[in-house]
Amino acid sequence: MSHLASFIRYQRKKLKLTQEDLAAKAGVGIRFIRELEQGKETVQLDKVNQVLDLFGFNLSAEKQHMDAYDIFWNYFNTPVKISLKNKTVKYGIIIKEIIDPQDRKITAWEFISNNNAVNYQQKQDNALIEILSHDDIQTIEEQP
Repeated sequence: MSHLASFIRYQRKKLKLTQEDLAAKAGVGIRFIRELEQGKETVQLDKVNQVLDLFGFNLSAEKQHMDAYDIFWNYFNTPVKISLKNKTVKYGIIIKEIIDPQDRKITAWEFISNNNAVNYQQKQDNALIEILSHDDIQTIEEQP
């Protein structure tokens, strides 16, 4: 799934909208929304911006980095191996995304290391949670 497709799906579900609801509110067809969320490579930019405008966004060029929405959909609440840009490797579970209230993007993750997972299951102590900045993540994969 592309970054745009993941982002649209995430925003839609966060607002508890069906694909039909989103299409109606954005003034585009349901087929367009389905194709957009499936990552169709050729879509009309003006229609994409109509959809994004509902969420307060528009398309802009920015430096490529790890896709936060890919992490949300594919690695959330799953045992993962995270390699950070400083070469640190962490094993554990991402339990929550942290969203910057100003730009409404995922900027960090609440993470429970494998060493703290059992204790956290028994007592959800915030002291066991580690905050990982999204920009510090180099790679992420499921634990072997």
